[in-house]
Order: sequence, then C-alpha cells, then structure tokens
Amino acid sequence: MSLFDLPLDQLRSYRPESAEPDDFDAFWGRTLEEASAHPLDAEFTVHDAALSNVVAHDVSFAGWGGHRIRAWLNVPAGAEGPLPTVVHYLGYGSGRGLPHDHLVWAAAGWATLLVDTRGQGALNSNSPGSTPDPHGGGNPQSPGFMTRGILDPDEYYYRRVFTDAVRAVEVARTHPAVDPDRIVVHGGSQGGGIAQAVAGLSPHVKAALIDVPFLTHYRRAVEITDQDPYQEIVRFLSAQHGVSDQVFRTLSYFDGLSFAARATMPALYSVALMDTVCPPSTVFAAYNHWAGPKEIVVYPWNNHEGGGSTHRGVQLRMLRDLG
Repeated sequence: MSLFDLPLDQLRSYRPESAEPDDFDAFWGRTLEEASAHPLDAEFTVHDAALSNVVAHDVSFAGWGGHRIRAWLNVPAGAEGPLPTVVHYLGYGSGRGLPHDHLVWAAAGWATLLVDTRGQGALNSNSPGSTPDPHGGGNPQSPGFMTRGILDPDEYYYRRVFTDAVRAVEVARTHPAVDPDRIVVHGGSQGGGIAQAVAGLSPHVKAALIDVPFLTHYRRAVEITDQDPYQEIVRFLSAQHGVSDQVFRTLSYFDGLSFAARATMPALYSVALMDTVCPPSTVFAAYNHWAGPKEIVVYPWNNHEGGGSTHRGVQLRMLRDLG
C-alpha cells in the first residue's frame, strides 16, 4: 500500500469536467416517474431482536419495478418521536444482516433505516441479504454487478439500485417514529456512492455522510486502480471488444460527479489517500463538484477502510450538532 494518486494539494483542487449526457435530468425524471406508478406499499413488522433498548422492524417496500426491497428500521426504545433518521446504504456485496449489526445510530438517539441492496448479500456470511434482483440485463457480464445491463442505461443494474434507494427515503418518511424533515443519508464505498446519488435525486434529504464513495468518476477509476469492483468493467471490456463508447455512455448516467453537482444539502465526506479501491482523486472529484456546504476529512495513511471508528465519531458529533 502506498501513495499512488495525485498529491493532496492537487486533489483539493481536482475538479474534472463531468461527462454527463444532455438528457441526464430527463433520464432520472423518467426513471423516478416510472417508479412512482407503483405504490410504496411499505410494511413495518416488529421483529424480536432481543434488544432491550432498540425496537427493530422488518421492513418491506416496493422499489424499482414494484420489486420488494427489504430493510431494517431500528428505533430507540421509549424515544419520543418523531426522530431524526439515518437512511443507511451498504457496501458492495453486503446484505442487511440482522438488526443487532446496526446499533450505533440508535445508540445516539436516531432512528435507522438499513436498506438491503437487491441481488447482493451472498458473499459474506456475516451480512446476508434478503432481496433478489428479478430483472437483469441481457448482455454477457463479468462476475459481480458492475457490468449487469451495462450496454443500455435503461437496463443497467444501478438504475434499479439508485431508484430503490430514493424510494427508501420516501418509505422512512412514512413511519410515525421518523421526522420526515430530518433525514440523513449515509454509506461507505458502494453505500457512499448510493447516498451520493440519493442526495442528488431526492428533495427530502437534510444532510449526507459519504465515506470513500464508489460509483464515481468511472473513467479515471478504471484507468488507475487494479482492484475490484472497478476491474469488473476492465475485464468486460477486455473480452467485449468495440463497446467501450457504449459502456461509458451508460456509466455517464450513474456517475457520482453529476449527482454531487445537484446536491445542495450539507455533506461530510471521508477519503483515504492510500485507497486502492476507490482512488482519492475520484472521491475529491465528486466532493469538489458538491453544490452544497461541505467538509472532507482526509486519512493520509489508510486504504479503503478510511477513517473507521475514528470517523464514525466525527459523524456522530455532526449528527448531534444537526439536532
């Protein structure tokens, strides 16, 4: 592990032009309008998690295409609502696990909606998923999720994931324990990329906590890192010759730079300068496009773990100050 990207002084001013398509806003407007044709149909069932200080709810709602998406809602026991709420998105390959895996925000007095990622959660026995992805793109794909449907923006996997994530914010706002005007989105790596997208798409987000975000500045990422999941795209292109323009056109609808440029709420980012999974230049590229108030915490000697529990303390203090 070593410093392999731009020097920090250059990173702080690194703001590449976005390659977003002219119909970016129309694409996402159409996508979310299509999704709204399906009622949220949210179901909250109290779950016996054997937690004396937290009430856990098993959550199900209609995401993209009306497909059922699973989540956990953890609410501090005995708290007088409505409560500020963190909507949390997961890292690549992880599933929602169990309620007792996600207690830090509830311990701080916040409700938490922990959102499953469709099709994921079968790689780690400690974080199993509960949500299938009934819809898949028809093109060949590199193992993983990065190239599923990648030849067509309408079919691309993350169109479904980002739509599910926006609808999760709407679901949280329907629960009586949740203050609909105090929703914070949070995630690291893939979850950070999802939170970034939701911040740019949903009008109901008060603040964003974005850690070492994935799904950002794709072209540079695939050119400078040898690590998965970005290398899934490289392997696909090495086998499917002649489609690179088509691939990067699809990815241009899902790039964190474009979502960050549309996000106007406060954001707290984290970046690790030795991160070989989500290179620091890709993180700073999005951060420097962020349209709202923002702060970034730099961890010079860390890889993709970022600031770990130290940074969680920074986030907890930010949430305390938000109130």
